[in-house]
Amino acid sequence: MSETQNTVAPICWAAKADVESIADHVGATIKRPGNHWLAVPGGKTPLPIFEILSRRTLPWGMVSLMLTDDRIVPQNHPASNQGKLEAAFDATPAHVAKLEVGSCLPLFDLVWLGMGADGHIASLFPNMEPNAAGTPAIIRARPNPLPPEAPFERLSLNLAALTQAKEIMLVVRGCDKKRVLDEAIAGENDLPIARLFAAARCPINIFWSRT
Repeated sequence: MSETQNTVAPICWAAKADVESIADHVGATIKRPGNHWLAVPGGKTPLPIFEILSRRTLPWGMVSLMLTDDRIVPQNHPASNQGKLEAAFDATPAHVAKLEVGSCLPLFDLVWLGMGADGHIASLFPNMEPNAAGTPAIIRARPNPLPPEAPFERLSLNLAALTQAKEIMLVVRGCDKKRVLDEAIAGENDLPIARLFAAARCPINIFWSRT
């Protein structure tokens, strides 16, 4: 990994960002001694990585997984990330926690995030106040406008919760997103991704690829 100095947290760029390399990085966290809490993203991008991880012999009984955000739909709905996450790790003894407003949150060993082309992270969008009084919490979020492919309200970890971590991992694909990312690191925008960099106190590892 190559390192970029951030004013608050060190930022490291992974040499490889293929699914096996990302799975290796997550697996290394799980292999460390003790119990582990991982916050993971929804959507299609992480599913191949979940599949690779679930087939590996890891101490899954020591692992708890929680989504960074989800659509407010029944768990058996096709748009439910919770349903996809539970199905992905059903063959392991990992504990899959549910996003619920008012839940007590752990110190995450790893917060794994994607990023949208508009700079959103989890379900914290540019036109939202992402911190909800600054307390680590699960909040309700409504994208404006609602995306036609997923026109649902969301639950999301807020910014304080996303940065309550020992490590943050960003998985980003595409040259358009790289420009947004670079501007955020340089402090040239005030998008949610830039606020994450400003608030983080832990290492941030970035896995970026063109496709």
